[in-house]
Amino acid sequence: MSFLIYLIGFAIFLGGVAWALITAGVAILYVVIASVILLGIGILTGVSRTRGKDPSS
Repeated sequence: MSFLIYLIGFAIFLGGVAWALITAGVAILYVVIASVILLGIGILTGVSRTRGKDPSS
């Protein structure tokens, strides 16, 4: 799975979480903090789960 596809999926997930938090009445500051933390976790997870291109011979 490519890194870009992983990030697109994670961005959709992150948008859903942010929407749910706003709908639940959580303050915008806490939604932003949670989103930044989840984005960092998503990038770290995406880098570790997607493999790079094979080195050329």
